[in-house]
Amino acid sequence: MTDLPGRRVPDAPQLRTLLLTDLCDSTTLVERLGDGPAAELFREHDRLVLKLQQQWRGRLIDRSDGLLLLFERPIDGLGFALDYVRGLREISQREPFVSRKLPIKARAGLHVGEVLTWRNSDEAVKVGAKPLEVEGLAKPMAGRLMAMARPGQVLISAVAEPLAHRAARELGERGQHLLWKSHGRWRFKGVPESQQIYEVGEPGIAPLRMPPASAKAWRDLPLWRRPAALAAEVAVLAGLAGGAWFVTRPQPAIAFHERDWVVVGDLRNLTGQKLLDDSLEQAFRISLEQSRYVNVLSDLKTRDTLARMQRPAGTALDRAIASEIALRDGARAVILPTVAEIGGRLRVSAEVIDPHTQTTVYAESADGQGAASALASIDEVTASLREKLGEALAAIESDSKPLPQVTTGNLDALRAYALGQASYASGKHQEALQLYERSTQLDPNFALAWLGQVRVQYSNVNAPGAIVPLRRAQGLRERLASREALYLDAWGAEFDSPADAIGKWVELAKLYPDFWAAQGNAALAFYTRNNFQEAVVYAKRNTAPQNELSAMGWDWLGRAQLGMEQYPDAAKSVETALRHGYKSSLRRKVAILAAQRDFATAGRFLDDLAPNDRHAYIERTSVALDSGKWRDAVATSQTGLTMARHQGGFDSRAMLLPMAVSTWLAGDTAAATRYCATAVNQALGALSAVENADAVEDAELALSASILMVRLGDRSLADRVLDVVDRQEKISAIPSVVELAVVLRAEQLKLASDPESAVKLLEPLLAGHERFQTRVALMGAYLDANQHAAALEQARWVRSRRGLAYIELECGYCLQALNVADSNAAMLAEAQALAGLGRAGDSARALQDFDRYWPVEILPAHLRVKRDELTAVSN
Repeated sequence: MTDLPGRRVPDAPQLRTLLLTDLCDSTTLVERLGDGPAAELFREHDRLVLKLQQQWRGRLIDRSDGLLLLFERPIDGLGFALDYVRGLREISQREPFVSRKLPIKARAGLHVGEVLTWRNSDEAVKVGAKPLEVEGLAKPMAGRLMAMARPGQVLISAVAEPLAHRAARELGERGQHLLWKSHGRWRFKGVPESQQIYEVGEPGIAPLRMPPASAKAWRDLPLWRRPAALAAEVAVLAGLAGGAWFVTRPQPAIAFHERDWVVVGDLRNLTGQKLLDDSLEQAFRISLEQSRYVNVLSDLKTRDTLARMQRPAGTALDRAIASEIALRDGARAVILPTVAEIGGRLRVSAEVIDPHTQTTVYAESADGQGAASALASIDEVTASLREKLGEALAAIESDSKPLPQVTTGNLDALRAYALGQASYASGKHQEALQLYERSTQLDPNFALAWLGQVRVQYSNVNAPGAIVPLRRAQGLRERLASREALYLDAWGAEFDSPADAIGKWVELAKLYPDFWAAQGNAALAFYTRNNFQEAVVYAKRNTAPQNELSAMGWDWLGRAQLGMEQYPDAAKSVETALRHGYKSSLRRKVAILAAQRDFATAGRFLDDLAPNDRHAYIERTSVALDSGKWRDAVATSQTGLTMARHQGGFDSRAMLLPMAVSTWLAGDTAAATRYCATAVNQALGALSAVENADAVEDAELALSASILMVRLGDRSLADRVLDVVDRQEKISAIPSVVELAVVLRAEQLKLASDPESAVKLLEPLLAGHERFQTRVALMGAYLDANQHAAALEQARWVRSRRGLAYIELECGYCLQALNVADSNAAMLAEAQALAGLGRAGDSARALQDFDRYWPVEILPAHLRVKRDELTAVSN
């Protein structure tokens, strides 16, 4: 339908993202370059635009020296703008532009609003009309933003900024390092209301400077910042309008949105009562953290940022410092709490600060009688602040419990807990544990302090030590806020019904997307099940810059990526973790390098591992075995085992398995069998305890050691292990335990010369997340059953999944050494399968590959016999 010839009636208004760009000084560029180079420049420019248009799903509406594009989402428009600015910068660094010192820059304006679109007729297009016309108030708004931008600057409106900011994580790691700067409120000619303007850019590329004012755009400054000529008028009007202003003044506002972050500054205690310093500040945090709407930057994260600002550790988080932290960490507001005695009453108050201007946006206070009233006053103040920041009153009421119920009415106990939190944040775990214990001595019903003890014990890799405080916390569940109660439930499931724990962590992660403990434990739960794709989802969330433990998130991400054989991505993630100070990631770096057989570089980083880190001896042993250095592997695993035995606990059992693999490949099968048997007996002994925090790991260890024993020809303990595990109702449904039990039964069938039955047991396990040893067992079963084509497929899978061999997690990486050894031995299985298929030449080449990694002169007897037999067949 049309209203004029060649022109269609506009469609209904649609909400779209508009991006307008302008190539700066394009005429000057052409004059200085000349026609030929200028034509090449615009060809390069057009190729860049086409590439980015396709990448960011933009629709190009118009072009000349500038561009007009439509996008469905603001983050796509921002991605285009950032890549466009970067792409032009890269073009200007090529010849002939770089030698002529011709910077090629564009300015860009991004806005979201309603637009009208219509298609021109084919006849109109033929005579020069655009295929699609776009009009509406959003278009000139984007144009004003673009026109006021400096060269290389991307300006976005207040409508587009929160939408793009929230989705910035979709830009990957780059999105986390973007700089978001407010340039205040501006007035545009012809636009009645002032507009908040933001700049977004990459460090080292974006100007990050105030745009210049012009006749069409100027800053909307408050009166006190305008020229002195207004001073006289202000003085005359002040007396008349002052009283009315205080009565009728509008509430200030802040662009706060759901799940935005706040920085809580240090409590200003004006009462002189030292007891209130730490206790009320901690209570204020706990009260705010009950919200699902407002996210509170942790004290650990603020102190970490303070260190990166090169400020002393004891620097007070006042208005200026807290605002700088907020700007660095992407927090939308600062909250400054105060407690004071006024007129004989205790007043708790708090201000909400805009970190860009450091001005107070909201202020709330509540009075009470004496120190005992402080907690109720804090609840009243935080509820009012949450409502003013945009949280629904119904949500505040449903998500919040009174502070005395979810903390303690004993201010001494609360202060001890607050000091424990500070010690935990500083990495002083033993000191934190003592303070948490002091809290529960002062108030045995302080559930949060019991939960703090659980957290410390797990951080110290002391799961048994967490049992008593866990049980006490479970008995006080009603005295926890909703989030902490679910957190407790998830930890309880880890002890009482481990098969259900993953569901608990995922539920908590979905309900509280910015609760890092939930995201991290959900990532770990999927990772332990070899479901690396799901693990990546939660690990990436845990790398958010607001997370005080983001380095750990990067480490988990790197592990999951290595499990999927994504070596470059895994290396980048691990490097990021190391850069953020997570030293344990050095072990992952070694694994990534060794999995790619770069043993020389891996060895250098092995030397950097702490000599007193008993867990590092797992990688030391595996790399030595991978390199065919059997004696080094035996010595290394013996050192690790000695250290673990001195420490006690689960590690003293788990380190027996790398020791068994090392002695086996060094040629001492009898010693290997003894180490396996010791591991089995110790693990079964631990499983007999009433409470065993390491029950899942002990079951995995008993099964893994039994698998190797059966492969060594000894099935004396296998039935006992299977019987004990089957009777452990709590752990018998854990996927890794179930799968390892099937592998053990399959190995028994192979030893009993029934490989066909073993194949039937193992094949259903190939669901995409199977264990490495499942594939190894299936490879052997196919060979024994003379199913050579199927055996060849499995051998090539085992040979190629070296990242998984190094990073698969069960019983504390106790199977890493065996997995790595099997990834090499799979070449012999490949040669055997090829020989069985009559492909002697291919079989010989597989043997040559094997000899490159494990030369014949170093082979233990059982591998040398097999290799010699295959050599004879291949020849």
